[in-house]
Amino acid sequence: MYTREIQAPRQSPIENGKPLQGTWMSAFHEVDLLDIGRPFSFPVPKWMREFRVKEWETFAVRDDRFFLEGIMANVKYYRWAQVYLYDIEKRAGTMFRKLIPLSAWRLPRDLHNSSVISRSYGFFFRIHNWLYADTIKIALDIEASRNRPAFTAHLEYDAARQQAAPMAVSLLFTERRSMYAYKVLSPVRGDMVFGGQHISLDPARTIGIFGDFKGYFPYRMRSTWCTGLGIDPENRKFGFSIAESQTRETYKNNENALWVGGKLTPLPPVRITMPEGPDKEWVIQDVEGMVDLTFTPLVPRRTAFNLLLTRTEYDTPLGHFNGMLMDSGGDRLQVRNLLGRGEKLYLRI
Repeated sequence: MYTREIQAPRQSPIENGKPLQGTWMSAFHEVDLLDIGRPFSFPVPKWMREFRVKEWETFAVRDDRFFLEGIMANVKYYRWAQVYLYDIEKRAGTMFRKLIPLSAWRLPRDLHNSSVISRSYGFFFRIHNWLYADTIKIALDIEASRNRPAFTAHLEYDAARQQAAPMAVSLLFTERRSMYAYKVLSPVRGDMVFGGQHISLDPARTIGIFGDFKGYFPYRMRSTWCTGLGIDPENRKFGFSIAESQTRETYKNNENALWVGGKLTPLPPVRITMPEGPDKEWVIQDVEGMVDLTFTPLVPRRTAFNLLLTRTEYDTPLGHFNGMLMDSGGDRLQVRNLLGRGEKLYLRI
C-alpha cells in the first residue's frame, strides 16, 4: 500500500535559498517564494520574479441542503474572486464573480493571523486565516442585482487538532521553482442569508475543505483537481482533494489527500482522464488500488477569455463522484453520488 513520510512542522518550505520537497503535518509559519535564490537560469529583478508567482485561496462547504464554494486568486496580470452557491434540493445554482485587471492583492505569507479582502461596489469577500485560534473565517456580503437576490454568509472552520488533520506540501517543477499547497478538512459552523431566507449551518452536519496555494507555475499551466466531501453511513465526515499537475517526482510527494473522521491519508498520484471532454464523465484512478472514481458533471461551468498576452480556460463543473477510496488502514470507503467539483485549468500567463 502507498505510504508517504509526513514531517514535523517547520518554519518555511525554503532552506538556504532552495525550495524543499516534501509533506508536512501543519502549515508553515511563512511561505515567501521570493526567498528562493535564482529561480530562473538568468538574473531576474525582484519585481519580475514576484510577477511570476501565482497564488490563490479556495474553499468548499456543504451540508444536507447547500453546497457553497469560492476562490480568491491573484495571477498578477489580473485577479478574480468567485463564489458559487448550489441548492441541492432545487438543483439550482447562483454565481457571483469579480474579474479585475492588474494585481492589487497580496495574499498572506502565513495562515496564523492574516486576511485577504476583495472589496468593490456591491461585493465583499474576506478570508481571515487564524490558525492561532484554530479557525478560518469567511465573510461574504453581496448585494442583489436584476438577476439574483442578495447573499450574505459568515462561516467558521473548526481547525482544532481533534477535529482536523491538515496537510502542507512543497513540490518542485524544477530544482529552483516550486509550488506550495496547504489543505484542511474540518467541521464548519455559520449562517447564510439568501433571498431573504436565513440558513443556519449545523457543524454536526456541515463540512468544509480549505486550500491555500502559491507557485512558480509554468508559463503554460495545466492542472486538474477533483474535490468531494460528505458524511458516510457511519456518520463520519470525510472528503478528498486530488490533483494531477506538472510537478515532478509525484510518487514520492504530491498534494493528494483523503480525510475520514478527522484522520489524514496521503494518496498516491492519479491519472484524471476525460474521454469525451470536461462536460462528460471523468475517470480518476491510481496504480495502487486506493483511488478508483468516476465524476459525472451535473452543472457545467466554464470561464474562458484572452486578456492582452494571457489566456485562461477554466472548467469547474459541479457533479457526483462514484467509486471507491482506500484509507491508510486498508479500509475501503464506498463513494455513491457524492457531491463535489472538478476543476480543469489551462493558464497561459
